[in-house]
Amino acid sequence: MTRLLVECTYVFQHPKVNSGIQRVVRNVINQLPERVDGVECIPVVMLKGKLYRVLKLSPSGIPFFNGLMEFGGRLERLAHRCWQLHQRLDKRCASRWTRRALYVAYRLTALAGFSVPLRVIDRINQYHLPKRCSPLQHQPGDQLVLLDSSWHADFFPLAEQLKREGVGIVSVIYDLIPLTHPQFYDTRLVQIFNEWFDWIAKTADGYVAISATVRDQVREELHRRVGPAIADTLWFDYFHLGSELDLRDETAAIETRLTRLFETPEPVFLMVSTIEPRKNHDYLLDAFELAWAAGSKARLCIAGRIGWKCDALLARVRNHPQLNTRLFMFNDLSDTSLEHAYSHASALVFPSYVEGFGLPLVEAMQRGLPAMGSDIPVFREIGGEFMAYFDLAEPQSLADLVTRFESSKLFPAARDVADWRWIGWREASAQLAERTLRNLGETPVVQERQHANCP
Repeated sequence: MTRLLVECTYVFQHPKVNSGIQRVVRNVINQLPERVDGVECIPVVMLKGKLYRVLKLSPSGIPFFNGLMEFGGRLERLAHRCWQLHQRLDKRCASRWTRRALYVAYRLTALAGFSVPLRVIDRINQYHLPKRCSPLQHQPGDQLVLLDSSWHADFFPLAEQLKREGVGIVSVIYDLIPLTHPQFYDTRLVQIFNEWFDWIAKTADGYVAISATVRDQVREELHRRVGPAIADTLWFDYFHLGSELDLRDETAAIETRLTRLFETPEPVFLMVSTIEPRKNHDYLLDAFELAWAAGSKARLCIAGRIGWKCDALLARVRNHPQLNTRLFMFNDLSDTSLEHAYSHASALVFPSYVEGFGLPLVEAMQRGLPAMGSDIPVFREIGGEFMAYFDLAEPQSLADLVTRFESSKLFPAARDVADWRWIGWREASAQLAERTLRNLGETPVVQERQHANCP
């Protein structure tokens, strides 16, 4: 009988990372049903060429191991930032010898400061591994659902072996942005993603996207890469994401600066996302500067960790004359503080150029916070008539929405966000399993109603 083996390797190894994909994987795995229509659903990881059943996604109970995992995650992020710094300096060096010396200095720093400590942490974690997972024997007919971010993974040979031995491969696709908009990423990441998609195009039997918009893009890309004859033998579907902030701790303190931000009556417009080029923070600042010049007293709160290619944007924020008066930035908010921000803001603003889904929109609207977003297809899919949309070519269009809402107190959307409905993570996890199985012929196709925007 078919079993769904839902892969979560990266999150298993990095349980404290809380970016978009990691948040999705963690919630889907934690809410994964044991069975769907008699089919067993098993969370799995692929480590060192072997398949394991996940017993516990995150280490718990021993403070030392929890602290060690958290320290390891921070060290990996610091190592990544160090690499980004080296890349920027390398581009500025004209001399070949200077670049060579810079590379040697980077390698020595990385070895002493990152590589050795991370290897020690990995060895300690390997000792703790049996408490978190156990070996799993695959069976012909099993379906391996590659849920986690796998473009940096080293388990491709194992996945290929499993396929040769009768296991189906299903790929969850979050977006194709490194392919469709490579200008927003480093060249190396674009290359890695492209190579990964080549592999997944040759390996997967089916694809589940996180929106209908991305599903259609994936189908088109497969037709282009492998040709219609092969692409038409594959299947394509999608599921939608939930919205609960699962790491929220009722006893945790809320960021003091954030609390003070909401103590005055002027409206606060919230932007939640990693700070990186495609999120379009420059457009956001342009629009609010226009609104402020027109007399608006609205405040803009930017919440999100620092990403890549954002030095100029960060300098603009940190040197802005309205900083800490009408412009605020938080780069390390906990889920508890983020929940507070969602609960007290006047509206969410999301000017992204391109998205696979737009999780902050759902997180905000599910809490009754109205949202203003870019007029792009996936936001229309999610928000329908319950959102207000602005033109990415005209920052004034967002400025007008802000000032109109501020003066009238009426949100400029066709329908009230109070009437909007969406699924939670439990439903999202079940939806992934059900839609995978229906494409395998294991369950009947049924008409789902997901939220108030569905026909």
